[in-house]
Amino acid sequence: MLTYVISSNKGQDVGGKARALFALKNFPVPPFFVLDPRAYGLDKEQLHQELKQALKALCPNGEKVAVRSSALDEDGSSFSFAGQFESYLFVAPEEVPEKVLLVWQSAFSERVLAYRRENELQPSKPPAVLIQRMVDADAAGVAFGADPVSGRRGIALVSAVFGVGESLVSGERDADTYEIDRQGEITKRAIAEKNPALTDDQVKRVAKLVRRSGEFFGRPQDIEFAYEKNILYLLQSRPITSLAHMKDPDGNTVLWDNSNITESYGGVTTPLTFSFARRIYEEVYRQLARILGVPEKAVLGNEDSFKRMLGLVQGRVYYNLLSWYRTLALLPGFTFSSRYMEQMMGVKEGLPEEFLKKLKNISLGDRLQDGWGLLKTILGLIRSCAGLKRSIERFNRRLDSALAPIDLPSKRPDELAKYYHHLEAELLTRWDAPLVNDLFAMAFFGVLRKLVEKWGGDPHGTLHNDLLSGEGGIVSAEPAKRISQMARLVARQEDFVRILNEASVEEIQESIEGHPEFKALYQSYLEKFSDRCLEELKLESPTLSDNPLLLLRAVGRSALHPNALKEAKPFDQEQRKLAERLIFKKLRFRPLRRMIFSWVLENARDRVRDRENLRFERTRLFGRVRRIFLETGKRFYALDLIEEPRDIFYLEIDEIFGFVDGTTTTKNLKGLVALRKAEFEGFRHSTPDDRFSTHGMVHQGNDFRDLKPAEIVEITGDSNKGLGCYPGIVRARVRVVTDPRDAVLESGCILVAERTDPGWIMLFPAASGLLVERGSLLSHSAIVAREMGIPAIVSIPGLTRWLKDGDEVEMDGATGAVRRVNSVVPHGQ
Repeated sequence: MLTYVISSNKGQDVGGKARALFALKNFPVPPFFVLDPRAYGLDKEQLHQELKQALKALCPNGEKVAVRSSALDEDGSSFSFAGQFESYLFVAPEEVPEKVLLVWQSAFSERVLAYRRENELQPSKPPAVLIQRMVDADAAGVAFGADPVSGRRGIALVSAVFGVGESLVSGERDADTYEIDRQGEITKRAIAEKNPALTDDQVKRVAKLVRRSGEFFGRPQDIEFAYEKNILYLLQSRPITSLAHMKDPDGNTVLWDNSNITESYGGVTTPLTFSFARRIYEEVYRQLARILGVPEKAVLGNEDSFKRMLGLVQGRVYYNLLSWYRTLALLPGFTFSSRYMEQMMGVKEGLPEEFLKKLKNISLGDRLQDGWGLLKTILGLIRSCAGLKRSIERFNRRLDSALAPIDLPSKRPDELAKYYHHLEAELLTRWDAPLVNDLFAMAFFGVLRKLVEKWGGDPHGTLHNDLLSGEGGIVSAEPAKRISQMARLVARQEDFVRILNEASVEEIQESIEGHPEFKALYQSYLEKFSDRCLEELKLESPTLSDNPLLLLRAVGRSALHPNALKEAKPFDQEQRKLAERLIFKKLRFRPLRRMIFSWVLENARDRVRDRENLRFERTRLFGRVRRIFLETGKRFYALDLIEEPRDIFYLEIDEIFGFVDGTTTTKNLKGLVALRKAEFEGFRHSTPDDRFSTHGMVHQGNDFRDLKPAEIVEITGDSNKGLGCYPGIVRARVRVVTDPRDAVLESGCILVAERTDPGWIMLFPAASGLLVERGSLLSHSAIVAREMGIPAIVSIPGLTRWLKDGDEVEMDGATGAVRRVNSVVPHGQ
């Protein structure tokens, strides 16, 4: 009985190569046996006797064999060890013991030891040795069940040479190469010599074999094969190790962009916030389609796009642009106004190619039908516009009713879930008035801008901003005015101002008790604006009620700034009236144009004002939702379901309420939270680009990098330009702020930021000007700056890479021009 010869695998350590061949018993594998690695310790005579008996059974007529290694970690899913060990072909039976010893010795060669060190693998051990009857090949080669270079899973690659495949593996000979698609057809070939080594039928049989092997092992394989007298043999099969970190370029392509969503969801966002935001966007744009007259059949047929409006990539929220475009393509008039809709979204680049082709190939009949749909929609919107004021009033009443005071701390988890679903039914799925107002705000703003340019001869293209300034009634400007009011109240109380600027929250709140007038203003601010915090749409963001230090510091620092202490006029309309005189002077002999312009201007002012105010109502709603989940977190913590109440933000909505109502698939919330926390902490150290495409599975193999990095704007000179929001020429030092929590603005400096959200407004009173890298003329910072009369410019390319803290610049809020006068870093450094 043979002790060290293995003819069938019964759990022995035979190595990856031999283990695969044993598994392939129903494949055309040449006969073989394996020499157990424990035979490494045998003396020469014992080894010869063991091999002699096995070889007699394998090669009764003295057939030659191949002698190859089969190490324990060779040909695995992680490391292939390709070409590291010695292999011997056409070995006569009497020479096998010698070759076995040489294979064992190769396991300790410098080449193998270096490979192990490089891949941080365990020290070498003697491998099992595979002895297999030799195939006297007419042609041989290698095949891959997927392309290991490009990552394409839909093609198989076959490379073949005349004779045995050793010359191909070693690189001594050029091979014929073929690509075979999923239908088994050859789509590409390159023949190395005059005649191919394989017929087309033989190539297809190899492709079928490598795919069959891949199906058997559950992952694409890299095989060696040989043909002898037109009989196909499988010599070796191992996983393609490179695919694990490669995308499939033939997979579904998705274009991702965060152009104008970072103002709402900048940086890493928690699972709870994303699951909530995704539901909101899905429902809101489904409502928008219905409001604009999209047939219900088309709405239902586009469900996948509605559900994929947003994506989460390395913890950051992105628009799925293809879903957006598919949704926009449903809207009446898309074939006529696709560019306008694109601008409405605020994306940087044009339509994807697939949609450009679709637009080019659209028939006249489709255009006429789309035009008729657009006309009906316009007529419906005109009716909606006439009644929009009443619609907004009804919406506000419904919102006030839904957000009436409620004792959340007394509610059970099931009651909190029920209340959330009530808000969802009353508001989140009935967001009609804000949607229609948003449409008209963008439409009237765009028309006003065009009319000012065309009829007003506006040289800088910013007169429309002046016409919209000083409107009054914009709630977003109120926090800055209240901060200035509190600052003026305490400006002469030096000790209290010092406490506001230097003390802890607890010390400040204790000191506030001695200033009753300030306390009343402070509490009034919190009652109305506590949810207007940094990153206010992220449910995990601490509110001013949770930590009022940012507000208190803003008041303290404003008390030291002359700019912030100036008594603001109710609404400074000087710039607005000047703009009106200029435009109406141009139209004094054009009564019809004057009437049209007045109507557009009035509606633009109303809609932009209501848009900003309705956004504040959204803040109130999100604040209430935040408190529902915080209370739920407290209940879960009290029951020892999570480690701390705020862990609730690492669960998704369906997981939270599913735990309450019995529809969740896991009860181990602590384990799920721990997994998510670790993963999202890793996301904070990643830097995906603002725009990129993915192929196939989004989270596998894609690097989330822009394909055109050369187009990143790098400003190297002393001039830059953006969109002017409010006129005024300011020359001052800049303060580049990345996190307003710890920002200190010196008197009269210009605030510079990559982006802002409503929580940044606490810094506005101390700033003499505002420069923002991102944003549009309808973004929050632009609207508030116009209302407060702060010269401002947004959408300045590469701003935060161009300017450094302390640079002196001159900005012109009318033209959008920025000029660096003095730099803290000398040129060339």
